Amino acid sequence: MPLTVALYGVLGLAIVAVAGAVTQRGALGRPLVYGLSAAISATLLAAGLDALLGALAPETATLPLGLPWLGARFRLDALSALFLAVVNLGALAASLYAVGYGRHEHEPARVLPFYPAFLAGMNLVVLAADAFTFLLSWETMSLASWALVMAHHREEGNARAGYVYLVMASFGTLALLLAFGLLAGAEGGYAFDGIRNVEHAPAVKALVLILVLVGAGSKAGLVPLHAWLPLAHPAAPSHVSALMSGVMTKVAVYGFVRIVFDLLGPPVWWWSVVVLLLGGVTAVLGLLYALMERDLKRLLAYSTVENVGIVFIGLGLALAFRANKLDWAAALALTAALFHVLNHTLFKSLLFFGAGAVLAATGQRNMERLGGLIHRMPKTALAFLVGAAAISALPPLNGFVSEWLTFQAVLVSPQLPQWGLKFLVPAVGAMLALSAALAATCFVRAFGIAFLGRPRSPEAAGATETDRWSLGAMFAFAALCVLAGVLPGHVIDALSPAVVSLAGARMPVQAEVPWWSIVPIAESRSSYNGLLVFAFSAISGLLAAALIRGFATRRFRRAPAWDCGFPDPRPETQYTADSFAQPIRRVFGTHVFAARERVDMPAPGDTRPGRFRARVHDLVWDRVYAPVAKAVEYGARRLNPLQALTIRRYLSLVFFSLILMLAVLAIWR
Repeated sequence: MPLTVALYGVLGLAIVAVAGAVTQRGALGRPLVYGLSAAISATLLAAGLDALLGALAPETATLPLGLPWLGARFRLDALSALFLAVVNLGALAASLYAVGYGRHEHEPARVLPFYPAFLAGMNLVVLAADAFTFLLSWETMSLASWALVMAHHREEGNARAGYVYLVMASFGTLALLLAFGLLAGAEGGYAFDGIRNVEHAPAVKALVLILVLVGAGSKAGLVPLHAWLPLAHPAAPSHVSALMSGVMTKVAVYGFVRIVFDLLGPPVWWWSVVVLLLGGVTAVLGLLYALMERDLKRLLAYSTVENVGIVFIGLGLALAFRANKLDWAAALALTAALFHVLNHTLFKSLLFFGAGAVLAATGQRNMERLGGLIHRMPKTALAFLVGAAAISALPPLNGFVSEWLTFQAVLVSPQLPQWGLKFLVPAVGAMLALSAALAATCFVRAFGIAFLGRPRSPEAAGATETDRWSLGAMFAFAALCVLAGVLPGHVIDALSPAVVSLAGARMPVQAEVPWWSIVPIAESRSSYNGLLVFAFSAISGLLAAALIRGFATRRFRRAPAWDCGFPDPRPETQYTADSFAQPIRRVFGTHVFAARERVDMPAPGDTRPGRFRARVHDLVWDRVYAPVAKAVEYGARRLNPLQALTIRRYLSLVFFSLILMLAVLAIWR
């Protein structure tokens, strides 16, 4: 029954997309599209939760679509039910947010038809049970999101962002197509049930793993396949940015988990080495790049790279434990990864909602043009602060729990027999700890520069609070960040059906642990109580406030701020985003960013202002993608004369190409 509801929901989203194309310029277009999308997403969320929490048997369905001999196969099991719930939780909040935020959209005709199509594509990926349907749904998701990225194509840099995204998306789909071709084998069994029953050679499995890392990793934002993400996510409207960052990257994680953990068969221990290295490097580099950003939405996009790295660290640990038959440890690592999938959907969507509210109120994404917004947008500031604390892994919020569980899995690594993993896993654990520290630094910087201090521009000084719909979506996710952190045991138990289906084991039942504590392995080894931490934080904070209010003197004295001895009230004298990041840039800049600093300090008596310029580079782009782009451009120029051939030369070219292909086939046989 939940699968039937889900398929009808996807059909409903397709109908809403058509309605959006028809009513895009009318007054009812925005509330109709976003309202219906919210209602359908709520229905799909309920279907996913029903299948997950009700421990229902997997459902299958085949529709007479797609390949003639195969049809379109769909399946709703515990894993797809979990991601169906995650996708539609984010979609529900984004749709409600867009009811209010959509008033600021100056080109709704470029957004409304593609928004429900984007939601439909993501849901179909999660439900697909054969390679053809999966890839078709994947492409639907990619093309619809590309159209949304290009909605504001006239703005500077957006056309380039859309082009890079389209190229990377096509490259990723090609990699997945090749992976499914290898999995299907010579018999061409593209149904997932058939793929599960096929034994593959170790070399084929290794190649499939690499192809899936390229295909799913490029969509998720794994380094070095992340280049499109900081370009495309800020270019899209803010509610779409929240979906792309908080939800679409999780669909990519689902694709990786479905293929590697489900379809590919028992893992080999060295697979985890590749995944762990990519995850650790991605986590650290994502935050370092985020710390260099002035653009608030680009900062959040780079932060998504870091969180995807954390998820892949958990998945890499799960592969290592599964390969060594440590099912209980694999269940712990997999639970941590899936918990972080949910957490990232919550706090990253919340942060993009807050950034969208700031953008709508000020027209600015540059943090150096913001400041003082806590006085003009106090509700938005509070919601953004909750999201910033959650993504910084501060207890008792949800981000801390999933990262703490990941560390618990790292601490189990001495039981792994391979010496390579014994050395690698602690190193990756250190990278995870470094990324947590950098995340706190990054979001202290983001919140402090954007919301605290004095306004740095007239736009920030004239900002007003956002609308009720946007605030409702933000505070709903802020509340979920608190609840998932205070009562994480309920979330862990809810994740257990998906974990059991993949790892063959689960964490201890958390509902049986007293005082709502969580126990990853055994009570004698470690435990955590989010409710106790929350109570201690609340009571100590209230007690401190009461003591200060009760015993502090009522006498006060007004004086200028110290400001290093120069009480200058101008906003220019405040700490800036660049100055906040300067220590990090000095430490990592040479090797990670190829940073160059230039100081122009006038001589004494010269009234000319001093100038400091710092330039950082994305070395992955400069050393990988830029040379490839130049090579493609060079090849295109060399092949350009082929467009002006005569018909005889075209026929000759086709003839010789056919001969060459036949010769290759003859040699191959």
